[in-house]
Amino acid sequence: MENTGLRVLDYWFSACKTILPSVLALLITSCFHEQNNVQLETYNNPIVKQRADPWIYKHNNGLYYFIATASEFDRIEIRSAPGINGLGQAVAKTIWRKHEAVPMAGPIWAPELHYIDGSWYIYFAAGKFGDPPRIRMYVLSNESADPMQGRWTERGQLVTARDSFSLDATTFEHRGIRYLVWAQRDQERKYNSALYIARMTSPTTIEGPEVMLSEPDLPWEVIGYKVNEGPAVLIKNNRIFLTYSASATDHNYAMGLLWADADADIMNPHSWHKSLEPVFATNAAVNRFGPGHNCFTVAEDGVTDVLVYHARDYRKIEGNPLFDPNRDARARIIQWTADGWPDFNPLQGD
Repeated sequence: MENTGLRVLDYWFSACKTILPSVLALLITSCFHEQNNVQLETYNNPIVKQRADPWIYKHNNGLYYFIATASEFDRIEIRSAPGINGLGQAVAKTIWRKHEAVPMAGPIWAPELHYIDGSWYIYFAAGKFGDPPRIRMYVLSNESADPMQGRWTERGQLVTARDSFSLDATTFEHRGIRYLVWAQRDQERKYNSALYIARMTSPTTIEGPEVMLSEPDLPWEVIGYKVNEGPAVLIKNNRIFLTYSASATDHNYAMGLLWADADADIMNPHSWHKSLEPVFATNAAVNRFGPGHNCFTVAEDGVTDVLVYHARDYRKIEGNPLFDPNRDARARIIQWTADGWPDFNPLQGD
């Protein structure tokens, strides 16, 4: 019996001598691979010049599709590339142009590209300037497998209960229900825009109630304009994170954060919490001025979260900052804290 026990011990010692070096090598290789990924997943900013309100959709065909506000405010264009860094060199295809007259005249703002139930949809704002401006949300759709091919069909206005200034529609699905989040002016015109949420009955229609999630009530949200706009949703770590932008579109423009537990009733405004300070803002040390109107995508590894946003590389602007064309699209890796919160401010030079 004693000899048998010794033989068993000898076997395990021998096995450990053989296996442990392989396990250590695997761990070292894995760590190196992860470090290598971080190096590969840095982006050549700006990724696309003179394109504000950027939106990137990574499709199941492996391509990244990029759509944004053209600096001329007169058209919607799409470009694609197998990697984010390739989008700046990709040829942009114009898929729709503004009408000469309202309601779908310029300015054409903040288009977003979504793939829903086998079809493509673009949500965007159109209308006219004025006092008050006649800006509303509209939808295009395309049944082609590739959004740069096929025919885009005008689906009309995305109608809300209040007929007022509205823009920046985004959509997401949570636990089998599709939602729309957008920015809209209140009837009393106390502020330029607040954020609302509603359930969707189809990709082009919503149903009541329409619930206000956030209004510009913090000092950093009301510089120049009283604005909450540009919502974007990221669901992770059992939370729904909703970023948005606030204040005028100069160096004061910045990103805020709302969040709710994934198990909460997200149609209840009390389920949502709001950061008291911006989570991403101007940083002159890295020539980042007025970052905002972001979206989220995933890196080339299919796992790493990426923040996409626009910013200028200078502070001083002549005239109305809205018409300064040099808001460039940028991208950066999102870091996550140990307790599952996004950190938008790691030491990256963008």
